[in-house]
Amino acid sequence: MSDQQTPVLDISGLRVSYRTRDGQREVVHGVDLTIAPGESVALVGESGSGKSTTAHAVLGLLPTGGRIEGGAIRLGGVDIADWSDARLRTVRGVAVGLVPQDPVSSLDPVRRVGVQVEEILKLHGERDRSTRRARVLELLERVGLDDPELRASQYPHELSGGMRQRVLIAIAIALRPRLIIADEPTSALDATVQRRILDLLDDLRRQEGTALLLVTHDLGVAADRSDRIVVLQDGAVVENAPTGELLAAPTEPYTRRLLADAPAFATVEPRTPPAPLYLRDAAAVAAENPYAVEAEGLTKRFAAAGRNPFLAVDDVSFRIRRGTTHAIVGESGSGKTTTARIVTRFVDADAGTVRIDGTNVTALRGRAVQDLRRTVQLVYQNPFSSLDPRQSIAAIIGEPLVNFRIGDRTSRRERVAELLDRVALPADVATRSPRELSGGQRQRVAIARALAADPSVVVLDEAVSALDVTVQARILDLLDELQRELGLTYLFISHDLAVVRRLSHTVSVMRRGRIVESGDTREIFTAPQDDYTRELLAAVPNRSEAIA
Repeated sequence: MSDQQTPVLDISGLRVSYRTRDGQREVVHGVDLTIAPGESVALVGESGSGKSTTAHAVLGLLPTGGRIEGGAIRLGGVDIADWSDARLRTVRGVAVGLVPQDPVSSLDPVRRVGVQVEEILKLHGERDRSTRRARVLELLERVGLDDPELRASQYPHELSGGMRQRVLIAIAIALRPRLIIADEPTSALDATVQRRILDLLDDLRRQEGTALLLVTHDLGVAADRSDRIVVLQDGAVVENAPTGELLAAPTEPYTRRLLADAPAFATVEPRTPPAPLYLRDAAAVAAENPYAVEAEGLTKRFAAAGRNPFLAVDDVSFRIRRGTTHAIVGESGSGKTTTARIVTRFVDADAGTVRIDGTNVTALRGRAVQDLRRTVQLVYQNPFSSLDPRQSIAAIIGEPLVNFRIGDRTSRRERVAELLDRVALPADVATRSPRELSGGQRQRVAIARALAADPSVVVLDEAVSALDVTVQARILDLLDELQRELGLTYLFISHDLAVVRRLSHTVSVMRRGRIVESGDTREIFTAPQDDYTRELLAAVPNRSEAIA
């Protein structure tokens, strides 16, 4: 077999286990996977399916307690499955480059970007400092960073998320490897930044002949960017086919469920703004004012060292009808999260007003701001960091009841049980800790906590972006059900337009602190008026199929 015919990567019968209190537990069961030169293979599946474990096993980067139990990992025809860590270091970066998921934790915050890119060149034998420096600038320019000299001198925190991810790609391609493993490389990025990063990886494949193993839970990305899709479930391959064939005619029920749950492939129409669904106790007020939230002229500046104050929110106005969902979308830095935090009074506006149920909440002070939390609750993006790991689930959900002195111990316990049932969690979850729950279960706990004090408005800040498509679909169904049953009003902050299309009734599109377009979801998605909105929609993976 010639070099051209030899697969860049050939995994056969791979088995991986992790050490637990009960001994070694096998989590990857006989995985087979082959990647040809220049080919892009997407490895998809839910959290816990074994996709990241499989990818990290290739480079010997399994976490503590993980080990390969059997099988072969052939890189260019050479089996490296039983190589020592010292020997694998000669492969990492040279033959295989890794683009990790989280650019924040993957870059050293106290070292300049250029130094970190230069390090891999130094480790692999390039001794001339000026040659290394020139190569660093070449790499930063190659991955599309403007002003490479400036970027090389900056620290990671001075770069955006997309810029940091480009730096990681520069490190991954520095030694021109034959294979790049990209582990959820765009899951935390906005649609337009995501597209630019994926375009960059595609360019590298075309120009350098580099093969790509794309580990992702985003079926839209897999559909757009792979030649073949390998589906993992519970550590085993359940389907492996060319991308077009798999999308057109998946053979396994699990694959069909993944595709059905993926927002990019959703066939549902955008939601139509209904009449007010539920008027609670303030029926008379609601009859006169159908809007639960009214924001007018919101402005917020933040101080910047050595520079003029940064205008994060610039004259933003919107209204949300009772019992409906209004989404604010835009790229990172567009001001959408700052706007949400002004509505919830975690941030004070420099100008403008927010009225909730007719009350000007921007004028509240002291105890009145705390009391506002009974009316407006916030669900954060990350279910892994938003729950106190030292508390039981019952204590977490019941905390608002204690804080607002609602009920006695018995009634609070009953309320917690009621809330667990409402978010479809079993009663025995109450005694567990957050670390014993999956990401989807944790987000259900966060939603239950937000509902504890019986709010009328819930602000969801990227509340499903960290979840797999099947878990995400269940959470979206839950939010829809709760809204219909309780008449909740949602302010939904997201960079995922496919999710916004599925959940929201109305949308505001933000760019650089300003709203550039606002209206019914159906109108925004089918006939956008602003060029920026059209750019955002064009960047949604597999959008053409999604809106057909």
